[in-house]
Amino acid sequence: MRHAVLLTPDAENDLEDIYNYIADHASVASAKHVLDRLMETAKTLVTFPERGSVPRELLALGSREHRQIFFKPYRLVYRVEAKHVEVYLIADGRRDMNSLLARRLLGG
Repeated sequence: MRHAVLLTPDAENDLEDIYNYIADHASVASAKHVLDRLMETAKTLVTFPERGSVPRELLALGSREHRQIFFKPYRLVYRVEAKHVEVYLIADGRRDMNSLLARRLLGG
């Protein structure tokens, strides 16, 4: 079964922030490249979304409903629904992921 891949408004903001940061600190061409690769990575969830791993930070909290895939150093955190995949977070994995995931996904 093919799943539609949807970005939450937070994930869309993440992409915009990543693009702007790279454009400001490197180049617009680099920012476009990273944005394109992140979107390609998200689109791979159409055919086999269950392949991603549970983020270890969430696993430690007993949560198994979200998964992640990588375009290093970026992590795309998502949840598989009946007919779609919802991407909740796109972030540089070098950030403090414990607090980011807790705040964004667990309301902490």
